[in-house]
Amino acid sequence: MAALPSLRQLRYLVALSEHLNFRIAAEACFVTQSTLSAGIKELESQLDVKLVERDTRSVRLTDIGIEVVERARAMLAQAQDLVEVARLAQRPLSGTLRLGVIPTIAPFMLPGLLPPLRAAHPDLKLYLREDQTERLLERLRSGDLDVALIALPYDTGELLTRKLFKDEFWFVSRADDPLAQDKEVAVRAVRQGDILLLEEGHCLREHAIAACGTRKANADSMVEATSLHTLIQMVEGGLGVTLLPEMTLKAGILDGTELVARPFSTHVPARDIALAARPTSAHRRDFDLLAQFIVARAREKRVAKTPSRLQKR
Repeated sequence: MAALPSLRQLRYLVALSEHLNFRIAAEACFVTQSTLSAGIKELESQLDVKLVERDTRSVRLTDIGIEVVERARAMLAQAQDLVEVARLAQRPLSGTLRLGVIPTIAPFMLPGLLPPLRAAHPDLKLYLREDQTERLLERLRSGDLDVALIALPYDTGELLTRKLFKDEFWFVSRADDPLAQDKEVAVRAVRQGDILLLEEGHCLREHAIAACGTRKANADSMVEATSLHTLIQMVEGGLGVTLLPEMTLKAGILDGTELVARPFSTHVPARDIALAARPTSAHRRDFDLLAQFIVARAREKRVAKTPSRLQKR
């Protein structure tokens, strides 16, 4: 039976793939450059393939090296999960939990979620990372994150997902917009050419396009915003209208503006707020408990009084 690669060797190769510099990769692994270089040579010898091409000026991975790195990332993540399973067996929602959150959720949901979560689980050390969905899922797969709070629909592949609650979209415009004169807005009445969107990479952009049937050809020519607050300023400036999730409105994103929000009358578009994790994650119990906690908080907020400006008449 052929000798199997060690996790140490795989970690060296992954570090080199990230930095493409032996000295920097060695520093990231807290070993000497000669130790890292020897470990990668041992790995190449065991696998009987060339993984890295190097000369005096550059370092690059071979095609098979790139494939091995992808598999090595998954193996390292599963090994970390194995260690965490043992540690967390008796004390769920304690210790370190690395949570990724998309930008259209983080500032609107976390302020109301984190204080009661800390009160209920004082031993939990929560590390947060805000980023776009694609990059969060990449970090989730590589083991850099334990759980991600995202919005569906989105292609999550093999990842485990749990839908938590629906977040309906509202029509937002200046008060003098013709559609704002009604108490409710029909989706089909929204002029596609007037819709302002976030730039490429934000899943909320795709949700808005799907909600209004906006063709991507049209969307490409539209003015785009880098954040929801920029989007609000653009609507205030008279550049168009937009769709915003109810979550953001309840968090007061329109406070201090002259904009108005109107609910949709029929075929109400919505996104699903969801948690995602690796199927092999050691934090599976944490994943389940966190999902239950968020769902319970969402129910409490629905019972609470809705701000008058957002009440559906």
